[in-house]
Parts: sequence; structure tokens; C-alpha cells
Amino acid sequence: MLQFILKRLMLAAIVALTVSFISFSLMFLSGDPAAALAGETASGEDIEAIRTLYGFDRPMLVQYWEWLGSALTGDLGQSYYFKLPVASLIADRLGVTMTLGLCGITFALLTAVPLGVAAAIRPNSFIDRLSLFMSVAGQAMPSFWFGLILIVVFSIKFGMLPPSGASTWKHFIMPTIVLGYYAMPAIMRLTRAGMLDVLSSDYIRTARAKGASEVRVLFKHGLRNAIIPVVSLAAVQMGFMLGGSIVVESIFALHGAGFLAWESIGRNDLPTVQALILVFAMFYIVFTFLADVLNAWLDPRMRSS
Repeated sequence: MLQFILKRLMLAAIVALTVSFISFSLMFLSGDPAAALAGETASGEDIEAIRTLYGFDRPMLVQYWEWLGSALTGDLGQSYYFKLPVASLIADRLGVTMTLGLCGITFALLTAVPLGVAAAIRPNSFIDRLSLFMSVAGQAMPSFWFGLILIVVFSIKFGMLPPSGASTWKHFIMPTIVLGYYAMPAIMRLTRAGMLDVLSSDYIRTARAKGASEVRVLFKHGLRNAIIPVVSLAAVQMGFMLGGSIVVESIFALHGAGFLAWESIGRNDLPTVQALILVFAMFYIVFTFLADVLNAWLDPRMRSS
């Protein structure tokens, strides 16, 4: 198990280094950052002065290694727009996004996994058709439209929930439902398919022939093996939730890291955008690594492979 973890750590480090270089170089491949900062009406002399001031006149690899070395020490640069250290700016906003992401994936798992198991136990039944309808609706429904509908119904019409802000736990109910519902279809379908495949296996028939209870057969022998791909998918979905919560945070006025990314892109705040891409990618890598370790614990065959 230790050897498996070390291999995954080395792979995660390589991926992290690659992502950091790509996230840094994208800011330069999209155009001249000095011209973007100077504005459309700036003269050539102004652009050159900004290029010299911020060090854009140096080779990109030199800038990258300097930025990476500072990032490893926690220094992500200074925000061009907010005039604050980027690390402290992200730290102030990240708590809202993390809370929203964790609540969203928890809601998705607690809803999708039981529905997927129930649909696999009784295929072509009402619960199976209900889960299929929810999967199709979740894929077809835009998250911004779903969020606005919830605000109209539960905030404006009935006054049950606050429409915006993040000061209490009630403010996170509707954003959690919107963000979690986006991840439900894939988790539900994968759980159903995995359970259908597992329940037709020989060892399940053997367990039933030995007199094991149906609950033991379903949850100890069945769900433990069917849940392995779901764990990997949940890690990927969690990474997507953190990086893709911009729409949800904008609708419900949650000033988290996703909303900060939207603000920074619109204001050409390159250090903040670079740092946010790096932070979101690191979370994605960490969640994927943890999912690999958990899957290896659930299925010992993965350790030997």
C-alpha cells in the first residue's frame, strides 16, 4: 500500500508541475499581457513602460521559474486590481467555495447513490424510471436557469430561503441543490450500471446460496465493489464543482473563489487568474489522489496492478 501511495504521489507531482506551466503560459498565449493591462487607448510608450515594470520583457521561462519559486513559498504575487497579496485574497474567498463544493458533492452522493442502488435492484420499475428522468433533466437543465427558478419559488414567492449572501447556513441550501444536482446524473447512472453488473456476478449468487441476508449481499458484497468507479467520479466532480462554481456563486451572490475568478478575468488581473487556476488544479489533483488511495483500500487488486 505504501508503494502504491508513493507512486501516486510522484504522478501527482508531475501533473501539478505540468499544470502550473500550462496555467502560467496560457496568460501569455492569449495575447500581450502588457497591452491588456494598458488598455485600448494606451500608446506604445505606455505599453513598453508596463512591460518593463511588471517584467514581461524577460523570457517566459525565466518568469515562470521565478513565479513557481515564489508560489512554492506561498507568495502568489500582487493583485493588479485589488492591490492586495493574491494569497490572502484567495484565502479570504476560498472558504465559501470549499463549503459550497463539499455541500454540493455530499448532496449529490446522498441522493444519487441510493437512487442508483434502488434502480438497479428493481429495473424498469417506477424508481428506475424516476432516476432516469432525474438524470435526463439534470443534464438538460442549465444551472443558471435552475438557480433562478429556485430563487423565484423559495425566496420571492414563499420567502422560505434567502436569495443571496453567505452569512448563515440557510444561504447555502439553494446553491447546494443547484451545484449538487449537476453532478447527480453521472453518479446515479454509474451506480446503477455498477450494481446491475455486480448483482449478476457469481459471488453474489454464492453469497445468497449460503444464506446471507439481502442487506448484507447488497451493501457488503455488492455496493462495496460497485462503488469503486463512483469514488473516482466523485473526486472528478468535486474538482469540477470548485472550478465551475462561478455561475452558481454569481447567481446567489456568494463572493467565493469562483466569483473572484470571474471578477479577475473581466479586469485582466493576471496574477489572480494564474493563482486561481493553479489552486483549482491542485484541489483537483488532491481529490483524485485521495480517490485512488480509497479505491486501492476498497479493492486490493489495484495495489498490485
